[in-house]
Amino acid sequence: MLLGTYEQACLPWSPRQTPWDFSMRLLPSDLDRIADSLEVAFAHFPALAAAGIQRVVNGPFTFAPDGNPLVGPVRGLPGYWTACGVMAGLSQCGGVGLSVANWITAEDPGFDVWAMDVARFGDYATLAYTNAKVRENYTRRFRITFPNEFLPEGRGVQTSPIYDRLVAANAVWGDAFGLESALWFQTPGREPVEEVTFGRSNAWDRVRAETLAVRAGVGMMETTGFAKFLVSGPAAREWLDRLLAGRVPIPGRMALTPMTNPRGNLAGDLTVACLPAAPGRAEGPAGTVVGGATGNVRDGERFVVFGSGIAERYYERWFDAHMPTDGSVSYQTLGAELCGLAIAGPAARGLLAEVTDTDVSAHGMRFMAFDEMEVGQAPVWCGRISFTGDLGYELWMPARYQRYVFDLLRSAGEAHGLELFGLHALNSLRLEKGFGSWLREYRSDYDPFEAGLGRFVRMEKDFIGRDALIAKYGETGPPGGKPSSGLRLCTWTVDVGTGSDACDVIGDEPVWHDGEVVGWVTSGGYAHHSEASVAMGYIPAALASSSGRFEIEIVGTRRPAKPVDGCLWDPEGTHMRA
Repeated sequence: MLLGTYEQACLPWSPRQTPWDFSMRLLPSDLDRIADSLEVAFAHFPALAAAGIQRVVNGPFTFAPDGNPLVGPVRGLPGYWTACGVMAGLSQCGGVGLSVANWITAEDPGFDVWAMDVARFGDYATLAYTNAKVRENYTRRFRITFPNEFLPEGRGVQTSPIYDRLVAANAVWGDAFGLESALWFQTPGREPVEEVTFGRSNAWDRVRAETLAVRAGVGMMETTGFAKFLVSGPAAREWLDRLLAGRVPIPGRMALTPMTNPRGNLAGDLTVACLPAAPGRAEGPAGTVVGGATGNVRDGERFVVFGSGIAERYYERWFDAHMPTDGSVSYQTLGAELCGLAIAGPAARGLLAEVTDTDVSAHGMRFMAFDEMEVGQAPVWCGRISFTGDLGYELWMPARYQRYVFDLLRSAGEAHGLELFGLHALNSLRLEKGFGSWLREYRSDYDPFEAGLGRFVRMEKDFIGRDALIAKYGETGPPGGKPSSGLRLCTWTVDVGTGSDACDVIGDEPVWHDGEVVGWVTSGGYAHHSEASVAMGYIPAALASSSGRFEIEIVGTRRPAKPVDGCLWDPEGTHMRA
């Protein structure tokens, strides 16, 4: 018989870290720590008390900050692998061992192992942070964790320059890759706290207001949390062309492109910008040489690569593994040194035009353009793109300028009805536009065609993973970029009811078709502008156009779901291209 207990007043067996000379040793007996739990066990099973304790084996648990194993190659240490932090050895060892064996022999774990990938943590995961999070997770081992819950330990350490501005605006905070990130903005005078729940929280009305403000006028949010890399060198273009499944943009333009692994599955969902050649200007906003002062445009090309912030270390490791050794290409992780602000909505162009002398008209700065400009007196990079699916601009500036640019835009934005919005509103906006996101819709379990990214893949060129995709779909990929076999990413609107009983999907809910489970939800929520509860997920491609009955099970109740053809809002893309 096995009895388990996680004492609330837990005590680290080693104050900071495992001593280097510690091996397969045991710790002194300390039954007093679990005496209360033993009394409960003896009350339930009196025979245990009668049998008595014959032997005490006291050994240490090892935990990572989130309680999952730490597995995979360690960035910066070629040939060094880790498979540790396995707190439940018997139940986890099989999967850990298989993934490591695959990774070492085939350069790929064979399936998505992000939840235990050592690359999921950055420099913020110090010894003190790890100790605090381990104690927190240990004491909560058998508590319910809510989908909108952010735990307090290890928080408030990494903040951007405008953190105090957003605090003053009554932001409700979460964290991503250690950085404090605004989720939504509470009404002034009310406590900026979100109630934890599986249903709709007290954020509902405010997130709705933020979402509608973007669609009707203009909103601004912080984007500092993105992963950002500057790629340079005479072979930078050729290297990116081989690394990415999509096209590499020309100077002054941007491109959305998947990155695939040798299996042809997704290894990244990236935005790449090629900095414009500017002979008269020596430095860009990150203090990097961007101009053609050398007289050789190709040698002077610089690219900025943007990706999900939580995957920063993952991308670094991937870049390192495929970096040429002749010095013809290099990259720099810009991190928190390059901060971001995004403005979006039909009034975004008018707002930006007020604070810059650069022509940002529809003809002066077309969709997917990327340029250097001055906002007020601050140098910025500006990309005409928005994850909201609306007319929008992403502005990138050195950290020392972010407060200035934020204040300038907010002041000028008063006349345009500018509203701040957070990650909750962004999720609502991207759902009605049908945009997927990394580690939700886009992960290494799926190839780019299954994930609806086929339009960005250039099968005619060579790239990592192309051979696997050809073997699966042929030289040109599936007809229309949509596979007829395998999986297909789909979108549904879900009848979740109204009032206090309404509950939207969060991810991993089962998708039913004619009474059978056929797939799973990857993410979802409420699209406030379209007034619909939305779910995105994967089902067999053969069912993607089925007229059968779909249901999505939410907290134990199967809800009717209706497939969406395309997306709910602006399917032609006229707003973002305006």
